[in-house]
Amino acid sequence: MSAGKAVGLLVLTSLLAACGTSPPRSPNDLCAIFREKDDWYDAAKVTQKRWGVPIEVPFAIMYQESGFRHDARTPRKYLLWIIPWGRVSTASGYAQAKDEVWNDYRKSTGRSGADREDFDDAIDFVGWYMDKTYTINGVYKYDAYGQYLNYHEGWGGYRQRTYAGKPWLLPVAGKVQARSQMYARQYAGCKDDLGRGWWSRFWRWL
Repeated sequence: MSAGKAVGLLVLTSLLAACGTSPPRSPNDLCAIFREKDDWYDAAKVTQKRWGVPIEVPFAIMYQESGFRHDARTPRKYLLWIIPWGRVSTASGYAQAKDEVWNDYRKSTGRSGADREDFDDAIDFVGWYMDKTYTINGVYKYDAYGQYLNYHEGWGGYRQRTYAGKPWLLPVAGKVQARSQMYARQYAGCKDDLGRGWWSRFWRWL
């Protein structure tokens, strides 16, 4: 292989990798997200079946947490306002899962190789967390508002109503609920089309 072809192949591979991890172009339209990233749709259906969660709620939570960025991190902390000194928390990835709860997820599910920057693993984590929220605190899986408060505050924090002391958090949970409802309406309108498979969808996009 010539040097030029090798460079071209490397560039193409890099571009494909970037497309695979880049946020969706239309994050406010769930149907557009699935048409752009059909592997995300496949992962969403697996999570729905495994954990009994509606597709729209994990997506609304992940949008709020990371904006669908695979490498999202919390802000840095600074010593004396100058020297970088770690981060606000260990939350990272699509789902902004912290180290402790991510390790609990991996142990609980046997998915020892799960990666927070892998979308399939991230949405499965959110589904697992929602299922635990229902079991522990009895929050309905379609209740995006209550599910998000559990997600943000933890199961114990939710029971202790720690969110009541954070007036900024309740409107954020309301935004997650509104987005979940919007995604649900959108998905209802394209679910049948998405179910026909990628080849049928391909010809409709042309």
